[in-house]
Amino acid sequence: MGFRETFASITQPNQSLAPFTHLRIGGPAEYLVTPRNRKDLADVVAACVQDKIPLRVLGVGTNLLVRDEGVRGVVVRLAAEEFTAVRVDGQTVKAGGGATLHSLISAAARGGLAGFEILVGITATVGGALRFNAGDRSGEIADYLTRVEVIDRSGKIVVRERGDIRFGEHDSDLDDPVVLLVEFALEPDDPDAIVKRMRRAWINRKADQPLNHQAAVRVFRNPNGHSAAQLLERAGLARTKSGSAEVSDRNANYIVAHPGTTAADVISLIEKMRTSVRSAAGVTLEQELKVW
Repeated sequence: MGFRETFASITQPNQSLAPFTHLRIGGPAEYLVTPRNRKDLADVVAACVQDKIPLRVLGVGTNLLVRDEGVRGVVVRLAAEEFTAVRVDGQTVKAGGGATLHSLISAAARGGLAGFEILVGITATVGGALRFNAGDRSGEIADYLTRVEVIDRSGKIVVRERGDIRFGEHDSDLDDPVVLLVEFALEPDDPDAIVKRMRRAWINRKADQPLNHQAAVRVFRNPNGHSAAQLLERAGLARTKSGSAEVSDRNANYIVAHPGTTAADVISLIEKMRTSVRSAAGVTLEQELKVW
């Protein structure tokens, strides 16, 4: 039997991915798979490896652009409770890789545990946030990590200790196919003080981002010693368009997808932005936005 027949109960063929991304654009997945439990997931990973089927894990789609022609192979959504639960035990917080960052932050705050305030306003799953080491100069999610359970490329569940993983600015070498469970160690603090820091972090993070009603994505990493947004602004990119995609005038490192935008519009605009900065400042910007 082929993949579709083997995993028929958890597979949707030719399923549009647009509704699962922040930009709400892009084509279908050849197979969209929603595992019910760890066994389902491990079997899917092992089958993909054995049959050389491309495998991707879909989070909340904030930092993702799906090409108009769609995605070949398997796209996994970790939507079952086993993958989205968050539990607090003393100063330890355990979260499924498919849990939202918002649910992780909220659970820690309710438990009087400090540290995750720095992540307020970032939309991601816990697994995705760990892979790109979400945070800023005031702190990063990896600061509180103790260990991670993953499914490796053979379909086996493996534990990675904090010291086994390299983290950088918005980056890590955590490249196992699936993040199953993440464990953190936090410090107790006054709940009111935690909430105040959360409110302040929200205000600061949203101050220079596109408006809440706009479908927008951050495009490039900040080069060493530079701000990508400032380089783009100095190159005169603010409000530049390609089709219905436009560089934000609030932060030039964001692209806003107006109604009617295609993935091709966004990709064309990204290349225009990169080329303009290279020409104006001699800096080659590294893309942060994932393109499938």
